[in-house]
Amino acid sequence: MKKMTNQAVTIIALTTILSALALGLAFGQSARAPGTRAFVQPAPNNVTVFATGLNNPRGLKFGPDGNLYVAEGGIGGANSTEGCCEQVIPPVGPYTGSATGSRISKIDPAGVRTTAVDNLPSSQTSATTGNLISGAADVAFIENTLYILLGGAGCSHGVPQVPEMPNGVLRVNADGTTDLIANLSAFVMANPVAHPNPPDFEPDGTWYSMIALAGNLYAVEPNHGELDTITPDGQISRVSDISATQGHIVPTALAHHGNFYVGNLNTFPVVPGSSKILKITPSGNVTVAIEGLTAVLGLVIDGRDRMYVLETSTAAGPPTPGTGKVIRVDRSGHQTEIASGLFFPTGMTLGPAGALYVSNVGFGPPPVGLGEILRITVP
Repeated sequence: MKKMTNQAVTIIALTTILSALALGLAFGQSARAPGTRAFVQPAPNNVTVFATGLNNPRGLKFGPDGNLYVAEGGIGGANSTEGCCEQVIPPVGPYTGSATGSRISKIDPAGVRTTAVDNLPSSQTSATTGNLISGAADVAFIENTLYILLGGAGCSHGVPQVPEMPNGVLRVNADGTTDLIANLSAFVMANPVAHPNPPDFEPDGTWYSMIALAGNLYAVEPNHGELDTITPDGQISRVSDISATQGHIVPTALAHHGNFYVGNLNTFPVVPGSSKILKITPSGNVTVAIEGLTAVLGLVIDGRDRMYVLETSTAAGPPTPGTGKVIRVDRSGHQTEIASGLFFPTGMTLGPAGALYVSNVGFGPPPVGLGEILRITVP
């Protein structure tokens, strides 16, 4: 998971130490039998492993071809850009990165993974804060064209800039090549939000979620706190400066149902019930729609107007492995737990037959290849 706050990354690094025993149990075997879990807690009856072998999986969407496309934060990198541009301040920075450490995976209906797009930028925080990795953050389709949201690129993330590799939106062409259609790093630098948090500031932003709507793309940025639209020809405009009314709440998850709905992670340590869902009108007006949630990283709405919320860590204090949940919120506001015991889940989408698909083991200390996609049957 991309850094959301200095406090967040510091606490996550601390969690790496405090939960060493649990992580050792979870990751002690590098090869798992098909269908086994990457985390300690027994799986609920409605949760199965759909695919394995992913590197810090994040946002995911089903494509028009029926396959599932997953953005992966990747494996980070060792390149430094110190002296070349403004850096993220310690202890989170300086970052190191690479131009080729991230990818997009395609997973067929049988759960078989192949690489759809390779050699995308990936970066990692300093060793002091656990070398936490980010890269490709999310995917979306406009008709048959795949678009990729980059959240771990840019000079401030240690990614080499020759050729230019800013945070932005890539279009995937029919021949598999990619074109940068929107430079989101340049946009946030030229258009600062009302209330950035100076002790916790990422010059290139840390983009997290993206959806396609009416032929355009919409993306949410957690570190600065904003919702923006990107047209297919690369025009960027701000829908809402979330920081202006909400402060530094770390907005992460994005869905649309007449209006935009945005969930927030919040700063750490985790305070159960302190996160919320915002309703943002097309004109950018922000109101609180739902309260009483915790550390939100995913959000979808089904055809019955029921909202599903992905909570990455629900125990009070530092982020805690195995406490992730999926919560359903109906039209009356009633909350129902759908699944629990998830290991730092980071993204969620609605799939065939109404099942939920969740990126699991999506951030933290796991070695390469232990990320997975879970299939959750909705009761």
